[in-house]
Amino acid sequence: MDLGLKGKRVLVTGGTKSIGRAIVDAFLAEGAVVGFCARDTQLVKEREKDWQDQQGRVSGTTLDVTDDAALKKWIDDFASDGGIDHFVANVSALGTENTPDGWRKAIEIDLVATVNAVLHVRPHLETRGKGATLTIIGTTSLVEVAGPTQPYRSVKAALVPMVKSLAIEMAPKGVRANMVSPGTILEDGNTWGRQRDAGTPRYKTSLARNPTGRMGTPQEVAACVAFLAGAPASFVTGINFVVDGAITARVQY
Repeated sequence: MDLGLKGKRVLVTGGTKSIGRAIVDAFLAEGAVVGFCARDTQLVKEREKDWQDQQGRVSGTTLDVTDDAALKKWIDDFASDGGIDHFVANVSALGTENTPDGWRKAIEIDLVATVNAVLHVRPHLETRGKGATLTIIGTTSLVEVAGPTQPYRSVKAALVPMVKSLAIEMAPKGVRANMVSPGTILEDGNTWGRQRDAGTPRYKTSLARNPTGRMGTPQEVAACVAFLAGAPASFVTGINFVVDGAITARVQY
């Protein structure tokens, strides 16, 4: 299936690891031009070189998304070089502690920085018009509510109604907005990978809850992100696309 992404200009926050890295991979494989950011300068340089060595049209930027002025400059600079067709807000604080400071950090990174990014990128997407998309990654609020209290699930869930509102508001401009909600995603070195290696009860319990008998991969999430950005999904907007191997118990009406 041709997703119609060749030559399209894509920005991805948090593009060096796990799902973010897989998202950059997926867009580059479709022939897109990709800009990505992350906080670790060395890793940004390594990823950029790896992708460029594979003939990928990609540029990496060291960026803390909570620095709003720098975030806006990154978005505007990329747009000034040819516009923005697709924007993926992937960066996350992940498993912050259930403390006031942990909640503040999650809110600043997962909520406030994402909202700021949307405000900065929206005019560029609307200028691009028909075919432009906004995709926000990540809420386990629909998937896993058992276990220790964490800010992540609640904070990410706050973005779901925002995406629906954005989809309705931007539809007349031809811009689509969707959310992608991964379930339990496993790879070496990530949260579930470390828990698997440590043999934690939480890992064993979560694995047992997966009807497919396994956890998902970053590549499976990234494939859905690329599809939603592509031309074949041109009538799909305002949804929370759950990629969880049926671990979510409730029916998605």
